[in-house]
Amino acid sequence: MADLFETSAATPAAGPRPLADRLRPQSLGDVIGQEQVLGPDAPLGIMLSSGSLSSLIFWGPPGVGKTTIARLLANESDLHFVQISAIFTGVPELRKVFEAAKIRRQNGKRTLLFVDEIHRFNKAQQDGFLPYMEDGTILLVGATTENPSFELNAAVLSRSQVLILSRLTEDDLERLAQRAERELDRKLPLDAQARAALIEMADGDGRGMLNLIEQIAAWKVDAPLTADDLSKRLMKRAAKYDKSGDEHYNLISALHKSVRGSDPDAALYWFARMLAGGEDPRYLARRITRMAVEDIALADPQAHRVCLDAWETYERLGSPEGELALAGAVTYVALAPKSNAVYVAYKAAMNAAKKHGSEPPPAHILNAPTTLMKEQGFGAGYAYDHDAEDGFSGQNYFPETMKRGEYYAPVDRGFERDLKKRVDYFAGLRAKRAKS
Repeated sequence: MADLFETSAATPAAGPRPLADRLRPQSLGDVIGQEQVLGPDAPLGIMLSSGSLSSLIFWGPPGVGKTTIARLLANESDLHFVQISAIFTGVPELRKVFEAAKIRRQNGKRTLLFVDEIHRFNKAQQDGFLPYMEDGTILLVGATTENPSFELNAAVLSRSQVLILSRLTEDDLERLAQRAERELDRKLPLDAQARAALIEMADGDGRGMLNLIEQIAAWKVDAPLTADDLSKRLMKRAAKYDKSGDEHYNLISALHKSVRGSDPDAALYWFARMLAGGEDPRYLARRITRMAVEDIALADPQAHRVCLDAWETYERLGSPEGELALAGAVTYVALAPKSNAVYVAYKAAMNAAKKHGSEPPPAHILNAPTTLMKEQGFGAGYAYDHDAEDGFSGQNYFPETMKRGEYYAPVDRGFERDLKKRVDYFAGLRAKRAKS
């Protein structure tokens, strides 16, 4: 049976090959970076040395070697390599892939099926892999730029090991540039600053780096180019940012935790990263306000107002002027005293409300507008606080069958330091009234 997705025996097309293809590693030892998965004591190193390669999910950004490593795993494990993309493959094509793999298995050859962008398959399509994974027809290696926990079926994940591939470091990219220069048999026409700028432009993407190098190698220049020359000749690559994907949640988490950690410089950096990636400033305004509510609250009641004013300023000014107001709010909330006491108190009170949801208020704090209600004891014994000593009666306001809850515990920071004194003051009065 002809294999529609045959790749290993394909004849290379005539004509020049791209630099990235010419430099594709021929063994796992040639792979630059990813030592955390490829080293002798790392997951893949151990699997290969023990001869027990299992199905895998490679999770990482573009251009870090997911496809290359999958292909080399097939070579070093004597598996037939088949590559498909979830973007272009439907159920009929999948059936043909599985049928071809079954025939190969009957002939004594197992198949490593590499699925690029595997997260783009829907649940039913992902379920279709399971029987062929379980009976050994295929060894699945999926590649995804999205968090597998959210994008892949639990059944697929339970039969696979997830390996995280990292963006290439500056040292990795420099090694890649040197390898490219050996292949081209000449040095890149760049001075030291321009070379550093090139590595920065690559932004951790090895394939992107090689594509940039291929452009530079085609230029006819006599003297080494400066960083300014390079920036004029090459457009800076857009930062990797998906407003609905993992990077969106990763960066807003970084911004939130920088604010919580009282680091205005880091907070402004992540704020700028999100804006540079095309994030909606209104989303950022909402999240910054949420930070003031959750992580500052009554430690600095003004923080909430600062965020709302910045939000309103943005709505009136628009971009880019209004974004400066949001930057001011980010700076303010980062430097504000922190307390999650209200947040913790709210969650505790909500848990108590769910647990004691049907308990009525004590009768003495219920209004009694009718004779019947008065006869039932509603309002009887209520102490009007303004008539009490210190304007505080110390009565119980919780349900009579419920133990008094203590939810709000203000911290000894910011304005909550004063609120803590008030809480302690009323607690002392309450205990005093209870004894009298």
